[in-house]
Amino acid sequence: MKIVALDAYASNPGDISWDEMRGLGELILYDRTQPDEVIGRIGDAEAILTNKVEISDEIMAACPNLKYIGVLATGYNIIDVEAARRHGITVTNIPAYSTDSVAQFTFALLLEICHRVGHHSEEVKNGRWTTCPDFCFWDGSLIELAGKTMGIIGFGTIGQKAGRIAEAFGMEILAYARHPKKELESAHCHYVTLDELLAESDVISLHCPQTADNAGLICQETIAKMKDGAVLINTARGGLIKEQDVADALASGKLAAYGADAVIAEPINADNPLLTAPNCFLTPHIAWAPYEARVRLMDISVENLCAWQQGKPQNVVS
Repeated sequence: MKIVALDAYASNPGDISWDEMRGLGELILYDRTQPDEVIGRIGDAEAILTNKVEISDEIMAACPNLKYIGVLATGYNIIDVEAARRHGITVTNIPAYSTDSVAQFTFALLLEICHRVGHHSEEVKNGRWTTCPDFCFWDGSLIELAGKTMGIIGFGTIGQKAGRIAEAFGMEILAYARHPKKELESAHCHYVTLDELLAESDVISLHCPQTADNAGLICQETIAKMKDGAVLINTARGGLIKEQDVADALASGKLAAYGADAVIAEPINADNPLLTAPNCFLTPHIAWAPYEARVRLMDISVENLCAWQQGKPQNVVS
């Protein structure tokens, strides 16, 4: 069997072995693939692996030997799943591999907002502490999380993990989900409506998948329902917010800060309004990327393809 990885570098830049995948067939690795190269590189392969390379109906039709698409991520919106069904192509994804990493990163962003560690470290290196007339200095208001309320939109595995971390910091948790699981409630964690979450949360963290129904969920209208000075964190998808609306809310002070690991167009466009917005903390989509998480991703990708070869596919989304 020929297996083609179209953008191998994104998930594995060389620090993890591909040997287990090679044991399943003839593996051809491409670090990156441009849209006009996809059909030619797939060729007569039966199986492909992709992280962010889009696979459309047109591509599937041009590659009649293709029978399996392994998405090297949890989200699979890059695949025309309906077309895959019509073509008889199995599509799998990698669920839950980055739960711990993304939940951890949520608090990396939040704690940077609370304490501005990077800024103060740079100021110390620039000599500001050396010349300070006092034994310490700080810029702006520092924030203690204990006693604050965190609203979590999307209470799946990552949202739940973030909630447990927040509770360890002494925070109260308000959760919003399409399908609440009452057994997850506790003395410090309760399900509420979206409007209640927006109105009562000091920190709002996004952990839901992006769908046609919730694109632009955080916009001028929903921001208006938030507390003045709320903090917004997004380690989910950039399209969950309207970027100009968030930038405007930061400029006006309605939002105290925004921390995000994703934007709508990635890599980020040079004219993205968030780049010049005050108190905006942006990272380049790395919450999922610790070595440990990527090892899990690679292991599950091998398990997925092996299960499909044995006629017992797992993690199927098509």
